[in-house]
Amino acid sequence: MAAAPVWSVDPRTGKQREQVAVEATAQEVDATVRAAHAARGSLADRAVRSAFLRSAAAGLDAAKDGLVDTADAETALGPVRLTGELARTTYQLRAFADMVDEGAFLDVIIDHPDDTATPPVPDLRRYKVPLGVVAVYSASNFPFAFSVAGGDTASALAAGCPVVVKAHPDHPALSELVAVVLRRAAAEHGVPEGVVGLVHGFEAGVELIRHPLVAAAGFTGSVRGGRALFDAAAARPVPIPFHGELGSLNPVVVTEAAAAERAEAIGSGLAGSMTLGVGQFCVKPGLVLVPSGAAGDGLVKALADAVGGTGAGVLLDHRMRDNFVAGVAERAGLPGVEAPVTPGAGGEHTVSAGFLTVPASRLAGEGAHDLLLEECFGPVTVVARYEDEGEATAVLSRLPGNLTATVHLSAEEAAGGGRGAEILAELTPLAGRVLVNGWPTGVAVAPAQHHGGPYPATTSTSTSVGGTAIERWLRPVVYQNAPEALLPKELRDDNPLGLPRRFDKVLER
Repeated sequence: MAAAPVWSVDPRTGKQREQVAVEATAQEVDATVRAAHAARGSLADRAVRSAFLRSAAAGLDAAKDGLVDTADAETALGPVRLTGELARTTYQLRAFADMVDEGAFLDVIIDHPDDTATPPVPDLRRYKVPLGVVAVYSASNFPFAFSVAGGDTASALAAGCPVVVKAHPDHPALSELVAVVLRRAAAEHGVPEGVVGLVHGFEAGVELIRHPLVAAAGFTGSVRGGRALFDAAAARPVPIPFHGELGSLNPVVVTEAAAAERAEAIGSGLAGSMTLGVGQFCVKPGLVLVPSGAAGDGLVKALADAVGGTGAGVLLDHRMRDNFVAGVAERAGLPGVEAPVTPGAGGEHTVSAGFLTVPASRLAGEGAHDLLLEECFGPVTVVARYEDEGEATAVLSRLPGNLTATVHLSAEEAAGGGRGAEILAELTPLAGRVLVNGWPTGVAVAPAQHHGGPYPATTSTSTSVGGTAIERWLRPVVYQNAPEALLPKELRDDNPLGLPRRFDKVLER
């Protein structure tokens, strides 16, 4: 049977634009993975890797106009947003190139023999080596930064791992164009073009996770899809690491003092965060605990005024639009739920932003209202009104893992008064990033960043953003009593590569 065609679709109309490729067969997936596996030796030289990454960044910058036009046609995210995302993507590539040049990610540790220790210490030399071919599953909502040239690909290549990307069906044409740029960059440095493979199709994604030469995987997407791949990775004859980002509610707590102090600012800030990118960010605040009473009423009014002035928007595809419309209708139909600004269909191809309110007591115990504790992808949030601190704590205790958790404090609470520290302690077990007096949308690419959290936010304790994302694609190896002449250059006493390392318990820079 012939493979199904892959079409580029305009989300503004739902119509097919052009045939981009065909879905990869099992044989094509196998050939693509084997080509990537054969290319792994070309990434052994760190200088080649960093130069490759920088050339890839330069190539994407040079092709910016065409890439942004194609991305906008397939996603309707708009040229301003997409231009910024592309800049973030090229910055990521260059940042990882800098890390490769520095070499600290190798974690070199050398301990010479010590017969006086108990037990005696032999000659031990430890560093990290790449795992092998990495399968990357592109995200729908970040066609540049979490796709073919996104953080998973950049960090895997920086670690010395070839990649095979499973393109997202929402932006197949862009995926092809970006893959061409990466392959040209590879060829500039003598790296086989197979170092970056690309496949299309649902079945191709399943074949990819099962392939015996795939050594690890990175995924950004839904809980359902991510969990299926995670289970498949674990069920292989040789299980592999699966670093999946699946779903997140990103709770926000507003204290009574904070609401009394700056209700309007918090309400308008929440509106901007929950509607940013038509609510299609993985860190969109989806549940906000707001006090009952006058202070909370002012915040809800400010939120209603700001959200009510937000125009209808286009979601990434019609399936997401249908799920959003059905999801908000089901939530709005629950007892005690009100819609000060009604979310839902904005037109034949658009959606309108809105928010729901519910007494927090409805969420404190199991029941039909548990639906409000699940992520709803799109421009909607749930405002839960709590009567006292105990009620807010009861809701927080029922939440699953999240990427982020936020608290808005008054000036006095932020200075150490009140329950500020206690609330931070309550939020810390829930998320990988805890914010104070801010909004979670906007994930800075920085060495200290962590974009991950307890399940179902992610399936591992690692991050997909920031410098430490490289650690996902490495494993430690120790050589014991190996002759100096046989050691990798990274582990030799004279340090010919000039690497930072810990040498006989002393940190050398």
